[in-house]
Amino acid sequence: MNGVNTAPVKNTEGGFGTLQINAFLNSIGKPAQEALVQIVDPNSDSILEEVRTDAEGQIEPFILATPPLEFSMNSNLPRPFNQYNVKVTYPDYREARINNVQLFPDCTALQNVVLTPSFSEVLIPYPVLWGDFPPKIPENEVKKLPIPSNQVVLPEPVIPSFIVVHGGRPEDKTAPNYTVGFTDYIKNVASSEIYATWPKETLKANILVMLSFTLNRVYTEWYRGKGYDFTITNSTAFDQAFTFGRNIFQEISDVVDEVFTTYITRPDIVQPLFTQYSDGKRVKRDGWLSQWGSKTMGDQGYSALQILKNFYGYDIILKEAKKVEGVPLSFQGVLKVGSTGDAVRTIQQQLNAISKNYPLIPKVVEDGVYGESTAEAVREFQKIFSLPITGEVNFPTWYRISDVFVAVQKLS
Repeated sequence: MNGVNTAPVKNTEGGFGTLQINAFLNSIGKPAQEALVQIVDPNSDSILEEVRTDAEGQIEPFILATPPLEFSMNSNLPRPFNQYNVKVTYPDYREARINNVQLFPDCTALQNVVLTPSFSEVLIPYPVLWGDFPPKIPENEVKKLPIPSNQVVLPEPVIPSFIVVHGGRPEDKTAPNYTVGFTDYIKNVASSEIYATWPKETLKANILVMLSFTLNRVYTEWYRGKGYDFTITNSTAFDQAFTFGRNIFQEISDVVDEVFTTYITRPDIVQPLFTQYSDGKRVKRDGWLSQWGSKTMGDQGYSALQILKNFYGYDIILKEAKKVEGVPLSFQGVLKVGSTGDAVRTIQQQLNAISKNYPLIPKVVEDGVYGESTAEAVREFQKIFSLPITGEVNFPTWYRISDVFVAVQKLS
């Protein structure tokens, strides 16, 4: 694969980043308690850290050396991230090896490890901004709409539960297909394409572009309409970078959770805009977002929407998808101490179901009243699943609870 570093480059110093490991058995619905986690130097193969996971499948975050922050702020500076290898072992499961986990300064790398009896080793390639990847092949930003099928709900876009990612060029029949959650896919792509150290509004602009790009592929059934059995590819010549099993970044994950139902379009069309983009250094195209250009605008204080209008035109608008597939109930508004009703009861029921596999989440009375005990259960859930710990159920927390609840139900 282009962009994969075959020989480790010695780590540099100047900053520090955080590495959080979360281990699961078969899915996020079941944590892997007492799994052995080792952090390994990729150059010497020496073990830097070794610890076992707690009842929630987690470890205390590691603080590890990174290059200085300024390396990620300009395309002409040395490599802005360090790499570490991760090993996770658990009885009766195959050892998990994730090589070249990337760590940026002042950022938190999240490495979720889903252990299976047939785990395959993961080799994480360089981010697109640093590696050698083929540039995108231009396409029309508005596509001819397909005849409706079971894969899409017309006449308006919906957020799918899962998408199928083809691990190669479209015509490569030997490449594997990966079925992944929609938000997991976007977090993976953004962590593969851009630097988590960039300004939040720059991250948001780029993530909205990746969301719209993906939803256009879903809505227009671009590949399925051509007879393929997948939604999108991981070839940067056609689509977006994706590496199954790679680490993501907390800073990127938080933004995706905030905006994953939002897409870019124009007033006179229904479909999400096919928002093409380039790095802005090696490749530049009019009408495409420049990733490095968006970083400069973020540094100057521009909002995500201002950044997007600069590249795609001032007639673009942001729209919210009305439906998220696969969740028992759509977001009903922020829930907090004093809230009452069916939405509160739904959250209480889901948290109690999740607590069967995550025992640190306290049981609550399913009475539809959001009291302090419910707030404490929510705080513990947020802590476990790397969400801001507020004790309130906002948009990201609502859908994360739904995701984990569905995973737990599938295991029961």
